[in-house]
Amino acid sequence: MSKVCEICGKRPTVGNNVSHANNRTKRRWYPNLQTVRVKIKGQTKKLKVCTRCLRSGLMEQTVS
Repeated sequence: MSKVCEICGKRPTVGNNVSHANNRTKRRWYPNLQTVRVKIKGQTKKLKVCTRCLRSGLMEQTVS
């Protein structure tokens, strides 16, 4: 299961959870990916796309 946007390549970033006692544990922030039907070279394919790419209209969506 890929957690990468297939248009812009946005992927999870890493950082720390910081508790009130300033304990630090690793955590990840995932991009908001949506599965979308997209028309590519006349064919319909399903892609995982981040919402930023969806909003900016970087691909031609097909209506299901």
